[in-house]
Amino acid sequence: MKDSELQLMVEKISMEYFGKPFKHKASFNSRLRSTGGRYLLGTHNIEINKKYLEQLGEQELIGIIKHELVHYHLHLEGKGYKHRDLDFKTLLKKVGAPRFCNQLPDVPKRKRKAKKILLYKCTKCSLPYQRRRSIDTSRYVCGNCKGKLEKVKEYLLE
Repeated sequence: MKDSELQLMVEKISMEYFGKPFKHKASFNSRLRSTGGRYLLGTHNIEINKKYLEQLGEQELIGIIKHELVHYHLHLEGKGYKHRDLDFKTLLKKVGAPRFCNQLPDVPKRKRKAKKILLYKCTKCSLPYQRRRSIDTSRYVCGNCKGKLEKVKEYLLE
């Protein structure tokens, strides 16, 4: 599918589901990675990730177009066009557009980073401090008794 075919498809969907014309430009953007499409507030154009068409098919593409058209029409009408707005959620349901697009099958899930836990202890009162970020023990002291802190242990949580 070319940009010109996408433009016609967006215009057709806009008239069919919203009863309003789409007067701006719709195009594919190969640089989009983590989203199916986006509506540009400044230019009112819509950009679509072509990988969604190639990997998930035309039905997914139609859902993404409807979603972006909801942003488009609400923004031009001066209504709530953001994901959290009631106008947005209501119009999504009315036209049958998805709130989020499906994940691409070829994108590997990011490896979760193991959490580092640091354990410190006050040398005076033995109060333990569990932290994720390291403490500069030469600058910071115990909040309970102003005693010196020392690093006891460092371990990883899976």
